Amino acid sequence: MTSSVTEIRRALAAGEFSSVEITQDYLARIAQHNPALNCFISVTDDIALAQARAADAALARGKAGALTGVPLAHKDLFCTDGVKTSCGSRILDNFIAPYDATVIENFRRDGAVMLGKTNMDEFAMGSSNENSWYGSVANPWNTAHVPGGSSGGSAAAVAAGLAPGATGTDTGGSIRQPAALCGVTGIKPTYGRVSRYGMIAYGSSLDQGGPFARSAEDCALLLQTMSGFDRRDSTSAEQAVPDYCGALGKGIEGLKIGLPKEYFAEGLDDSIATVIETAVAELRKLGAEIKDISLPNTSLSIPTYYVIAMAECSSNLSRFDGVRFGYRCDNPVDLEDLYKRSRGEGFGAEVKRRIMIGTYALSAGYYDAYYLKAQQLRRMIKQDFQQAFDSVDLILGPTTPETAFKLGAKTDDPVSMYLQDIYTISLNLAGLPGMSLPAGFIDGLPVGMQLIGNYFDEAVLLNAAHSYQQVSDWHLQTPEAFK
Repeated sequence: MTSSVTEIRRALAAGEFSSVEITQDYLARIAQHNPALNCFISVTDDIALAQARAADAALARGKAGALTGVPLAHKDLFCTDGVKTSCGSRILDNFIAPYDATVIENFRRDGAVMLGKTNMDEFAMGSSNENSWYGSVANPWNTAHVPGGSSGGSAAAVAAGLAPGATGTDTGGSIRQPAALCGVTGIKPTYGRVSRYGMIAYGSSLDQGGPFARSAEDCALLLQTMSGFDRRDSTSAEQAVPDYCGALGKGIEGLKIGLPKEYFAEGLDDSIATVIETAVAELRKLGAEIKDISLPNTSLSIPTYYVIAMAECSSNLSRFDGVRFGYRCDNPVDLEDLYKRSRGEGFGAEVKRRIMIGTYALSAGYYDAYYLKAQQLRRMIKQDFQQAFDSVDLILGPTTPETAFKLGAKTDDPVSMYLQDIYTISLNLAGLPGMSLPAGFIDGLPVGMQLIGNYFDEAVLLNAAHSYQQVSDWHLQTPEAFK
């Protein structure tokens, strides 16, 4: 069975199989393999088959959309009408969304089939997918290791062939990091490129939706559907969306790629550095010009991010109070007891930690010292990138400092866990687009290479990634247990 969005789309158009047949195949794979991986929270069999039948009818009439009949999975923080949308949290375990997020609407419009909703770190807070109320997700390359987070369910589903493509969100690396650790391709577009309407918020100035798939070509197809201005989202960019698929295959002759010295310094595993250097050599053979650059404020990105993100999560999660929707404690004695016990019982440990830190940073007497200072540093980090893009077209480096670590290895050390995002966080602070693509393996575990573009240059990113994937086959590798 093929696992490429592009190939499925072509085969459906040629009548080689029906949407019902390919959807049934994926549902069967989910039933077979999800118990070992735990990458789905909800499997929507009935909805998937109904949408597949409608897709086959549209194909027969010659009325196919861009993704008609293609089965996909969605991260469980995109509101989906009539389907549980849990954010991986006990507090939303009983929440049935009454409307579709814009991203879901767009996929429905283009005819895609929804296989289910994928597991995630609770409220997208985590780098390992071990913070979910529904249990940890396992990495298909070695089920004793993490898949990365917070979109680990989506990345693992694509890597194991349980879905040809999936949606995710990226607040500090939550598309790129699991894409790297699971050996798939994932892109975080420019902030505002994809509507956040109906995407349950963690950090409103940082969150951005994007796709996972095997290849840059598949990601281009999915991002085309996801992108566009949405008047219901006040942060949505009123910016024309280019033809991402049409931008592929142009080559990268003369493309200037910068290598930040800070990304290849202490903290990066030597074996990963070697893999990235080999990939850089391939890009140089394709005609890219490689240049050493500096992003001097990289070391400030983690403390800056965790002040801003936690402050925003404290604000955004205040709505979950046990009154209007979601989990409510049993037999509260008064309103204060209702609030305290509903939130205390409904939220997990990592979410509580971040709410408490964020509330502290926003409190009287500390706001200027922490939140305001973090916003000033954010501006400096953004200026680093703006200066770099005066001399280069793209920036390249590792996606993560190490390969996937073992489940439980860092759960007692939050700071060590936070450091896993050292190369990804600064893009969210600056609002820039970035993507991770497979570049090799170390001891059987995938290594991701990160490409960073200038604002709204997703087409340049995708073309560069596609060019690399034309001369490499890392993105075609499949875990032995899931072939």
